[in-house]
Amino acid sequence: MTAPAPQDLVVTQATLADWAVVSGWAAQEGWNPGLSDGTAFFAQDPEGFFIGRIDGEPVSAVSVVNYGSDYAFLGFYLVRPDLRGHGHGLTTWKTALAHAGDRVVGLDGVVAQQDNYRRSGFELAHRTTRFTGTAPRAVAPAGVRPAGPADLAALTAYDGACTPADRPRFLAEWLTAPGHRAFARHDGDRLTGYGVIRPGRDSLRIGPLFADSADDARALFAALTAEAAGREVAIDVPEPNTAGVALAEEAGLSASFETARMYTGPVRDHATERVFGVTTLELG
Repeated sequence: MTAPAPQDLVVTQATLADWAVVSGWAAQEGWNPGLSDGTAFFAQDPEGFFIGRIDGEPVSAVSVVNYGSDYAFLGFYLVRPDLRGHGHGLTTWKTALAHAGDRVVGLDGVVAQQDNYRRSGFELAHRTTRFTGTAPRAVAPAGVRPAGPADLAALTAYDGACTPADRPRFLAEWLTAPGHRAFARHDGDRLTGYGVIRPGRDSLRIGPLFADSADDARALFAALTAEAAGREVAIDVPEPNTAGVALAEEAGLSASFETARMYTGPVRDHATERVFGVTTLELG
């Protein structure tokens, strides 16, 4: 039987209902998508999700989510396994990437695709390692408390200092989505970090974990895992943050796979040393 050709593929913007199918594909790849991620993803840029269909059946997907006028993030680059190698992914990629316009685009690429990304103009910024394992028994330390709606403005400002773009719409959903639990650390009235833990398909996922110092990150990690002792957790740590790597290893977590943060051009200055755990590999 002849495989459908790229010209048989119809690429359109995806709906939140479509994204349930794509999340299932991501789970099959071992990416462990969060159970409530979709609402926050679509809140940031509802037009940034694309799906390819042949005869009405979903076969490919890419997201290119715009953050403001200067930056976009590409994720969920997937093709159904039985239809790979026929150009459907590239066709979907080109359609979706046009959504970014002249913005700089970032992505977290799996090892198998990194050469392809380089050929498309992406350059390595750093590697990221996912650490997974059983959450240690912990007690939430003093100075760390649950974050709520009243903290949104402060957390959004702090988040913006740690990322290549402001993302208030995303955070408003991310901090309050079903199953998501957010914590903030303060030194007096000064915010020194925050983190979120959420349920995933295979384990609880921690992200972001942004903090001024290793001590702040350690305290937040303890608070995030205090009610998760004995359960599987995962955190994606940028390789240059050696203190973040040490924190994951001290908690008994082990490296499970690697990705590469790549960009098509320069991004705005941000406090990469505060990033002890990235928010998501799907939206940056």
